[in-house]
Amino acid sequence: MLKTTYLAALINQKTVLLLNSILEQEKVQNYLEGLNEPQRLAVENINGASLIIAGAGSGKTRVLTYRITHLLKNGVKPGSVLALTFTNKAAKEMKSRISEMVGPNTARYLWMGTFHAIFARILRTESETLGYPSNFTIYDSSDSKSLIKSIIKDLKLDDKTYKTNVVAGRISAAKNNLVSSEMYATLPETVEYDQSIKMPYITTIYKEYTKRCFLAGAMDFDDLLMKTNVLFRNHPEILDKYQRIFSYILVDEYQDTNHSQYMIIKKLAAKHNNICVVGDDAQSIYSFRGARIENILNFQKDYPDHKVFKLEQNYRSTQTIVDAANSIIAKNKRQIRKNVFSEKEVGTLIKVMSAITDNEEGYLVSNEIIDTRMREHFMFSDYAILYRTNAQSRIFEEALRKRNIPYRIYGGLSFYQRKEIKDLLAYFRMVINPKDNEAFKRVINYPARGIGQTSLTKLEQFASENNICIWEFATNIPLLLGEFNKGTAAKIHEFTRLIEVFREKLELLSAFELATEIATGTEIMKDLYQDQTPEGVSRYENIQELLNGIQEFSISAKEEGTPMQLNNYMEDVALLTDQDS
Repeated sequence: MLKTTYLAALINQKTVLLLNSILEQEKVQNYLEGLNEPQRLAVENINGASLIIAGAGSGKTRVLTYRITHLLKNGVKPGSVLALTFTNKAAKEMKSRISEMVGPNTARYLWMGTFHAIFARILRTESETLGYPSNFTIYDSSDSKSLIKSIIKDLKLDDKTYKTNVVAGRISAAKNNLVSSEMYATLPETVEYDQSIKMPYITTIYKEYTKRCFLAGAMDFDDLLMKTNVLFRNHPEILDKYQRIFSYILVDEYQDTNHSQYMIIKKLAAKHNNICVVGDDAQSIYSFRGARIENILNFQKDYPDHKVFKLEQNYRSTQTIVDAANSIIAKNKRQIRKNVFSEKEVGTLIKVMSAITDNEEGYLVSNEIIDTRMREHFMFSDYAILYRTNAQSRIFEEALRKRNIPYRIYGGLSFYQRKEIKDLLAYFRMVINPKDNEAFKRVINYPARGIGQTSLTKLEQFASENNICIWEFATNIPLLLGEFNKGTAAKIHEFTRLIEVFREKLELLSAFELATEIATGTEIMKDLYQDQTPEGVSRYENIQELLNGIQEFSISAKEEGTPMQLNNYMEDVALLTDQDS
């Protein structure tokens, strides 16, 4: 009787699994049925150059996802598909949807990610060609600004004239336009502009910044694009290799690409010409970051044999909202014409209020919330206030507090930019790439080990004068004893030995195991735990949260069969964009 029951249970289980499999197959086979006509055409026409103009709320992500699925269903190998997005979140969401359609074992081989993530991956593979180590550090904006600040100080320039943010912006703009530090000094327009803003030595700062990044085995975010361009320009055999790999290229938010991104895409697509870009010229908002709307407007000139697909049905907004947007967009001088429409209800009219002062604006907005909440029985969570600059938040906060309206501000300090997090991440960076000067300077005396600013300045100056990284100087005992007294030299040696001990475990331990060892072995956890002020407790909890995140990364990587070492985790963190946060 027991055997019969057991067999029946097994048969039932197999039947359920079989039915689930059939249902999944049906779902996959019928994925095109949920698309409207323009969406379906955009998905099915997979060969040649395609421009998909996607109005707001028109199902752009669905079309991109289904188009990639359609490629795979038509025999295209996943490893030959390159899909570029602007945020890690968008890439993960798309990959997850594709996994559901074609299975995780197929989806995992897609080249899908942000521009910076994909090209960092290529640069790590080809790094020796450019003279960089494969474990090069990726500097975020705060690292770059810290280095620029040091250079301004070392060159004895006035930091009130040479403002770090302005200099960083000039260097970033140059890189995004593929202007190297050598070229920068030869271009009359850049030299004249720098003189007009009373910063003639930006060219000197840029050269020194480039040199120090190279010595530290580091690239900033702009370098990930610029160095890829240099790699493809100077090494046609490497360009040919990746042109052969990528048979199909898809680019999201094409209206937000800059010149550097545009050039990489153009080069990679030149062999097969199977390029699909998705975007909307009316949603281009990043020109202040170097985005060129011309890239999408000129697509039809770049690829004469192109096809255009317009996704014009808005599934998100009421017709009133769509009409208002259309009326504004119609005034654009250069545009790709489209007729966005909605089949949703007409919706309530848009209310426009004018205020004479910013204080009055805060008062009007808070009053409107109170009035409509009472009248319509809304929740406070039904409201959102959008403002253009962070400075405007103060007025709204004051107005909301006066009316006892609870609120939460988004877009504050990023978790990964908090001091305690940056400190521990700097230790991780040192363990992965000890040449990283910015990480070295940040942690050599944290927690305090008796190495003061004078000693650090001496280390930095000696390294700079001798064209070596600080680590090379700090690990050379004879050099140390020649420049420092025995006590200071011993402390510096003790620090470098601590880093070496962790480095020996880099390939042996998972990201979580090694991160935990570093957090405790450096006594960062002890230092934070001893501070029992509310701020100290919060900092300690933040470190715990970081370690929890690393543990999740290690578990997830193990389950997926992907690398789970600390350098793999740090790659993810380094490539987080401000759009993600």
